[in-house]
Amino acid sequence: MYETRNDLQESARKDLVHLLNDRLAEAIDLQLQAKHAHWNVKGPNFVGLHDLFDRVADAAREYVDLIAERGVALGGVAEGTLQTVSRRSKLPEYSAKTADWTAHVEGMRTALATFGGSARRAIDEANDLKDADTADLFTEVSRGIDKLLWMVEAHVQK
Repeated sequence: MYETRNDLQESARKDLVHLLNDRLAEAIDLQLQAKHAHWNVKGPNFVGLHDLFDRVADAAREYVDLIAERGVALGGVAEGTLQTVSRRSKLPEYSAKTADWTAHVEGMRTALATFGGSARRAIDEANDLKDADTADLFTEVSRGIDKLLWMVEAHVQK
């Protein structure tokens, strides 16, 4: 940990940085999965899904920055290398072979729902560590992910 005059206890900051790095890995993974879907989707809903998956990737990129910068502001190191992301992300592996639009919608539904659940748990964990700012950050992330999940799921709900 780097020295900082942040008034959170160092032990709490260490736990928060670990929490932030776990969610950082998932946000980077989500961004990459969304770009994969964006590049590879095919079918009658191509244009709408192509644009929507790019929107998911753009939002994930913003969340990556928010999460990484919060960890560094707390005196930690943002761990965003491919190797770290691969090891830490809890998102299910995305199918690299599919082009069918329904498979991409299902893949994005799963990734968004998984990340959204992780963000909600992070809100509680940050609150337990007495860090309202990090909890607020994850509230913003959760709200945005839920909206994107709604938009993706609208393609298959009846």
